[in-house]
Amino acid sequence: MRLLCLLLLLVSTSVTAQTFTVEEIRIDGLQRISEGTVFSFLPVEVGEPLTPALMRASIRELYRSGFFSRVELGREGGILVVRVQERPAISLVRLEGNKKIPDEALMPALSDIGIAEGEVFNQLALDRIQQELVREYFSQGHYAVEIEPEVSRLDRNRVSIDITINEGKQARIRHLNIVGNETFTEKELRDEFESDNKKGLFFWRPRNSYTREKLSGDLERLRAYYLDRGFVDFAIESTQVSISPDRTGIYITANVREGEVFTVSDVRLTGDLILDEATIRRFVRVEPGSIFARKDIEATVESISALMANFGYAFANVVPAPRIDRENNTVEINFFVDPGKRVYVRRVEFRGNTVSKDEVLRRELRQFEGAWFSQAAVDRSRLRLQRLGFFENVNVETPAVEGSEDQIDIVVSVEERSTGSFQVGLGFSQLQGLIASLSVQQDNFLGSGRTVGLGISRSSITSSINLSYTNPFWTDDGVSLGYFVNYSEFNQARANISAFSTSQFGLGATVGFPITEIDFVRLGASVRRQDINIGNIISVPIDPDDPNSPFEFLFEATRPLAISLDQDGDGFLSRSERKIDSVFVNASWGRDTR
Repeated sequence: MRLLCLLLLLVSTSVTAQTFTVEEIRIDGLQRISEGTVFSFLPVEVGEPLTPALMRASIRELYRSGFFSRVELGREGGILVVRVQERPAISLVRLEGNKKIPDEALMPALSDIGIAEGEVFNQLALDRIQQELVREYFSQGHYAVEIEPEVSRLDRNRVSIDITINEGKQARIRHLNIVGNETFTEKELRDEFESDNKKGLFFWRPRNSYTREKLSGDLERLRAYYLDRGFVDFAIESTQVSISPDRTGIYITANVREGEVFTVSDVRLTGDLILDEATIRRFVRVEPGSIFARKDIEATVESISALMANFGYAFANVVPAPRIDRENNTVEINFFVDPGKRVYVRRVEFRGNTVSKDEVLRRELRQFEGAWFSQAAVDRSRLRLQRLGFFENVNVETPAVEGSEDQIDIVVSVEERSTGSFQVGLGFSQLQGLIASLSVQQDNFLGSGRTVGLGISRSSITSSINLSYTNPFWTDDGVSLGYFVNYSEFNQARANISAFSTSQFGLGATVGFPITEIDFVRLGASVRRQDINIGNIISVPIDPDDPNSPFEFLFEATRPLAISLDQDGDGFLSRSERKIDSVFVNASWGRDTR
């Protein structure tokens, strides 16, 4: 700054005798900066008289550009000579020792201030970075942090910057003292503190670590603790925080004034209630005669606001106004209700549903376009969309319509998730040999919300195939319809185990009826045909009169499939087949408790 003032003084005194009209401008000393950049900052043009004021302004603007460490103006005849010395360029920036704040977070912050590769080096910017880093580490409880920047000169007017960070140990609370508490013990109050001199549940997250933000939150929790127990006049009169010489130990003293316990004398509802007062009072969480509790007042404000929102008053304002009687230690609470204008929904817009069709989302809504707004209906709509299982996230916003006081839009933003599954399996067993299976299911087929499934399994003695289809909205009223078809075979003869084989074919349907918003009934029916075949089985010699002779029967559930003796003596039992037809009917009731 002294050099700049001296140069301006010299230019001012010399130009008085050398004022001239600029015929040409020449710039000397440029390395990386273009002449065009210099001219953009230079307030002098060819053909213009160069006055002392214009000279001073030229030097000031060139310095202000931040590109130059030295600027001189001279004259050679009618030529204005601008001699500059460029600031060095930053070739490399290195960080070392930073563990709490990673490079990925620090580098963009350095770049925003001008400390980045390719930027012009500015010592003031580096000093600012050092101060900001110290401030950031202080906010995280590292009061012993040391920041040491080092600038190394390189060739071609370049520099490298090495910033070494010694984070030091995070400050720990050595002692926490509360002065002025009479009703509650210090242990009871310290349990409300997140900052404490106790060790945390997990060793890597000690509870006694200190930050200013954590202490501020603790003091607010302490204030809430007293206000929720009737101490209306409670105050934290002062807080002293001291630090040990090594900057790793924190000592906290909080001076409090409890005051008296207040009770609620009366609860009033005023303003434009819109609804019946008895209806609103059912949502009041404060009762006369009870101990004053701020949390009950806040709960009442939320409950009444939600009630008004369910009747279309989306922007209702409920203001509690306590009137304190310190002579009798009582509080009269007046809830002033300003419902605002009743609003209705102009339009429902869906965003992010790249796969699911709009109608799939719209049929789950309980808030309709053109109807009065209802917060309960919006919340229920969000829940129904979430439980579909098609979306990772569901977010509902209710922006006001521009230029209207009684209209809002509903914007439903969703993030699609994968709803299909594909499984292939290969196995081997000594009995069945190679076993292969394939299973495909899509819960949101073509974005329609319908479920389609296919399963195939095959081995040397078994095979099966299953097809299923479910439409959750077969009708607009939410009646669901599902089908299934399956077929399976089991043939032991292929493995030379026996001549026994069976095949089974089945199909069925299920219809679901919504009874209430959360209750539903399902009715189902299915049929099954089972073919059982016992082929020609080699028998053993049988002597009916010999009690020790082997004799074997095969039985079905109600009567034998085959009881045959080898009358012809050819060693074979006769073939036996049986077909079993079955019909199944089922009914179920369910409730969604989510």
